[in-house]
Amino acid sequence: MSNPSSSWVAQFNPGDRVEIRPRDVGFRGSWYAGTVVRREAKNTNRYVVEYDQLYADESGEKLLQETLDWVQLRPPPPPPEKKVQFKFEDEEEAFYSDGWWEGAIIAEHSGGKFAVFLRGFDEQIVLEEKDLRLPVQWVKGKWEPRFEQVQREKENSNFSKEVMKFTQGMQVEVLTDEDGLKGAWFAATIIEPSGEDKYLIEYKTLTNDDDTEFLREVIRACNIRPCPPEIIVVDGFKVWDAVDAYYNEGWWVGVIAKVLINSNYEVNFIEYDEKTTFNQADLRPHQDWLNGKWVVP
Repeated sequence: MSNPSSSWVAQFNPGDRVEIRPRDVGFRGSWYAGTVVRREAKNTNRYVVEYDQLYADESGEKLLQETLDWVQLRPPPPPPEKKVQFKFEDEEEAFYSDGWWEGAIIAEHSGGKFAVFLRGFDEQIVLEEKDLRLPVQWVKGKWEPRFEQVQREKENSNFSKEVMKFTQGMQVEVLTDEDGLKGAWFAATIIEPSGEDKYLIEYKTLTNDDDTEFLREVIRACNIRPCPPEIIVVDGFKVWDAVDAYYNEGWWVGVIAKVLINSNYEVNFIEYDEKTTFNQADLRPHQDWLNGKWVVP
């Protein structure tokens, strides 16, 4: 399939299973499974390919075929040699909307689930571990780990992955796994460290069962983040803007679904697929805490 040289060009044959980098700008950063149908012409390096799960029409009866340069194709990546332990801030590829998309883990949930920030969608979703894989690149006929993976393996072999350290009294936001509250960030205060990469925190809005005092819990550092900086919204939000909505004492990730009158908005909560109306005073632009920096979708 390959001829390694300074001017190396991949060669594919009809029937070869491949992963395809779609040319449409809306699919940037993704790979989709497909099959090589034929070479476009005898002396070209362009191929007609057919997708496994993308269709040529809305009826879903005819699979999409495209003619693409060889650089937009690669064989399916081999499975990892050993089980991958995904962690907070890992770069990965996530299977979403029938393809593999570049992303980063921004929080760990119970039950082997992870909150993932997908760059191609500019949004956060929750996926199971089986829907994640290590990012690799195909270079001159050989599979090589991406730079981020090489760095991670070096870190894991020499020292534990650096986790942000929090100090007593620091104001933070905490992601909880409690039923009915999953996916929301709650204001809290760091009380003290509690074991390796864990902290005892006190919520500022959640109380104990007797409502006599604020609730305290031990939380993993990967589910704690600094309070996001304030962003002043002058001209209001627009449809499809990513926002956090203050609801049930916490901040929930959503998307503006409809602009209403008097600075009111209909917000669609991503994780629960529910819509609720909020005033702008109870909304803030959504930000993700990635690699020690705030990222605005």
